[in-house]
Amino acid sequence: MLFNSIDFAIFLPIVFILYWFVTNKNLKLQNFLIVVASYLFYGWWDWRFLSLIIFSTIVDYSIGRKLQNEESQVKRKALLWTSILVNLGFLGFFKYYNFFLDNFITAFSFFGQEINASSLNIILPVGISFYTFQTLSYTIDVYKRKLEPTADFISFSAFVSFFPQLVAGPIERATNLLPQFYKKRTFEYAQAVDGMRQILWGLFKKVVIADTCAEYANLIFNNSADYSGSTLVLGAICFTFQIYGDFSGYSDIAIGTSRLFGFNLKQNFAFPYFSRDIAEFWRRWHISLSTWFRDYLYIPLGGSRGGTWIKVRNTFIIFIVSGFWHGANWTFIVWGALNAFYFLPLLLSNRNRNNLETIAQGNLLPSLKEVFFMLLTFGLTVFAWIFFRAENMGHALLFIQDMFRGLANKEGYIETFNLIYWDIGYVLPFMLLVFIFMEWLGRESQFALQNIFSRWKWPYRYIMYYAIIIAIFWFSGKEQQFIYFQF
Repeated sequence: MLFNSIDFAIFLPIVFILYWFVTNKNLKLQNFLIVVASYLFYGWWDWRFLSLIIFSTIVDYSIGRKLQNEESQVKRKALLWTSILVNLGFLGFFKYYNFFLDNFITAFSFFGQEINASSLNIILPVGISFYTFQTLSYTIDVYKRKLEPTADFISFSAFVSFFPQLVAGPIERATNLLPQFYKKRTFEYAQAVDGMRQILWGLFKKVVIADTCAEYANLIFNNSADYSGSTLVLGAICFTFQIYGDFSGYSDIAIGTSRLFGFNLKQNFAFPYFSRDIAEFWRRWHISLSTWFRDYLYIPLGGSRGGTWIKVRNTFIIFIVSGFWHGANWTFIVWGALNAFYFLPLLLSNRNRNNLETIAQGNLLPSLKEVFFMLLTFGLTVFAWIFFRAENMGHALLFIQDMFRGLANKEGYIETFNLIYWDIGYVLPFMLLVFIFMEWLGRESQFALQNIFSRWKWPYRYIMYYAIIIAIFWFSGKEQQFIYFQF
């Protein structure tokens, strides 16, 4: 079920009414309603894959219970590895089976050995990368005795399948989300209103920004051989805004929806395109995944401790694995490695934690130095996104080759101007300017709309809200699937 669909527009109010007016006096019944609603939400796409979520839930719940009273370290490790192998086994089969098979065949063909093997027509279950990591974090934390295992199967099931963030995150830790299912929730008007604001802004990002940019990003990337270098740059920039509006928009809707039900999820995006270096960008982009890899892979490998070789090795491991998490394609691995190259000079010079505060904090405008580094970081990010968007490595390399080769072509700039003037028009550029302006004003908040209207008188505040709603309906058309559903 898509957030930007009529189905969800009907589903959400029904669940909200049942949650607060029918089951509100019984905590277990409320949690059970969340489980049922979550399974319905997920099963709306394909009910057959509910079995994976249920099986993963049973496995990790049972292992957590066994770890509670097990003192033998050998048995504890065996239980932990059972959870890891089951969860990553499912993920590996559905997401990476054909990738490894094809590369295995290619490798042997290189040495003159022909292997006959058939790829499988495997459907990738929506959200499997997200809920797999969420359940794994629970088992690992229980194993490390950072978290007491739960005896409440309904609460645990609700934690694993919580519908607002089930399909595309944020990837919640059990230490944050699971205890919220144990406590009685009371409806808080201010929290619900804040949640609605965040949903509204998330829909604006998705429908107005991401889906509109997607039209031109797809046009240019899918026909890249036909366009000039400057037009290819335009396509890369369109995708840059598409993926941010799409993914951060989903996170905003997920977090806002959770607040309607009395839950607080962690911030997943913190205005990453205003970053002044790549290290800051990765502290602000897909925060739940970045911190997951930091805590469960980077630090156990040794983190930044040790010599230069250890730092370099761990940096490349964390970024390449992060890239591979996104998909079974060499383009994602190269995208991750490229970000590692971006990050490495900062790490080796101990400048990777220079920009911890928000840019131009407390000021309306940034300094010229901040503008320079922000634009430089944005440019590096746009370049890296080319690999992320390309169909394969050949497409990515040809795209980049044609882009740089064609930048000196004056006729190409005329082509780009005509594309913008005749096809794109003034509406999308205007909306992008409004979007960037609103994000800049709200950059010190959890999301753009949280506080920027708080000092306005209510008529002006509601005029702006209705303007955003009208823009969403104006740009809405065919329902567009969220990009991260494929991950």
